[in-house]
Amino acid sequence: QFPFGRRLPCDIYWHGVSFHDNDIFSGQVNKFPGMTEMVRKITLSRAVRTMQDLFPLEYNFYPRSWILPEEFPLFVDEVRMMKDSDPSWKPTFIVKPDGGCQGDGIYLIKDPSDIRLTGGIQSRPAVVQEYICKPLLVDKLKFDIRLYVLLKSLEPLEIYIAKDGLSRFCTEPYQEPTLKNLHQVFMHLTNYSLNIHSGNFIHSDNANTGSKRTFSSILCRLSSRGADVKKLWSDIISLVIKTIIALTPELKVYYQSDIPAGKPGPTCFQILGFDILLMKNLKPMLLEVNANPSMRIEHEQELSPGVFENVPSPVDEEVKVAVIRDTLRLVDPQKKKRKDIQYNYFMCCRCQALEQVSEAKEEVLEAVPEQDAGRAPEPGLPSLCLKQVFPKYARQFSHLRLVDRVAALFIRFLGVKGTTKLGPTGFRTFIRNCKLSTSNFSMASVDILYIDITRRWNSMGVDHKESGMCLQAFVEAFFCLAQKKYKSLPLHEQVASLVGFCEYHLAALDEKRLVWGRG
Repeated sequence: QFPFGRRLPCDIYWHGVSFHDNDIFSGQVNKFPGMTEMVRKITLSRAVRTMQDLFPLEYNFYPRSWILPEEFPLFVDEVRMMKDSDPSWKPTFIVKPDGGCQGDGIYLIKDPSDIRLTGGIQSRPAVVQEYICKPLLVDKLKFDIRLYVLLKSLEPLEIYIAKDGLSRFCTEPYQEPTLKNLHQVFMHLTNYSLNIHSGNFIHSDNANTGSKRTFSSILCRLSSRGADVKKLWSDIISLVIKTIIALTPELKVYYQSDIPAGKPGPTCFQILGFDILLMKNLKPMLLEVNANPSMRIEHEQELSPGVFENVPSPVDEEVKVAVIRDTLRLVDPQKKKRKDIQYNYFMCCRCQALEQVSEAKEEVLEAVPEQDAGRAPEPGLPSLCLKQVFPKYARQFSHLRLVDRVAALFIRFLGVKGTTKLGPTGFRTFIRNCKLSTSNFSMASVDILYIDITRRWNSMGVDHKESGMCLQAFVEAFFCLAQKKYKSLPLHEQVASLVGFCEYHLAALDEKRLVWGRG
């Protein structure tokens, strides 16, 4: 660690919190610029909602959400309408502070009027979601899954998922929410940081028991009951890929701002923590994404009143050490210097014992993608626990990357390097270059569209450091333009058609400039 900086460059920089922990100009850093902002509850909800607007059936793994304070009236109206249409509907909602972590500030409500207005709703932005009332239970307890995902590269997109994770249990038997049990956090909230304080919390060295277990132990148990674990893994992989596809457009805007194209700078990778809840029917639901998942492999134990000691946690160690070790193996810059003949030698000579796992574990993990065919484990190290899922399955998900293409248009017209917002001149240039101005849509109308949408997004408190139109506002404007131009199509086809139209005209413009340059 170099708290005051380091003059000599490093191959890998390991930052504790964010990309901006230190000034770096080369090598690789374990954080992406903007990731901390992107996985905050409000920003994540907005990103997923954009994808839900385009592909509602593909993005049904995220609970219906409302953003507070700006959508509080909408929340009240929609709940009232749903109750009027179905009097038997008795929902529960969960309120999550935008910047909260470790369960801080989370609470359950039965009605919008129950939202806590202490200090005014404006004082603490939050997301309110439909509470999942019928989770899968093990030993009558609710639990969630922490899966570790490596985003190895943004462009080209490269994603790995750890073949094992952690299952974190509540410490009181689950009952569906009622007014009586609504405030029993040890029953409803799976956060480890909360349940560790319960008298029922069980520390166990066994991965199959206790209040924190390996995910593979849960899979083995489900498999023994006849559950389709292969489909479950496939659904989880799909959830992870789709979530990252929702995040990448804005991450690319942050990335070009901090590491402009054509200039020397570091490359990035990041370990993310995906928190997933399984419903009773084994459908995985995304709870949240953590930019800085805990990698601690010990826990505090109170030996006597006020006297604590750090005690190793074998379950954490089994999962987390493998994730860190294999992340470093995947990003190891020295790999580039090794000759292919060495890999071939290792392929021939590696010990079969390294590849063998228990039959039960093999069976339940078979849906996890296999290790890259050309990659061999280093001598004395086990096979990689991180399995590539993208671009391996890119063909299945390429149609979802529409907003990525919209973001590419946005970035092209940003103009000033290092900015993340589009000015009015850049927006007009986008309209002109893409031939979107017509007799029915004048440049005066363009200016009004820009002003109205930008003003509304800025009023929501979206990054006031810069003036101009943020990516989310540009996406909204782009959707409006697509709906005007292609009225009879579904939204995703409208947007795809307009993206193709813009890309065609920009390619023609680039070709003209190339010809002029040669002339």
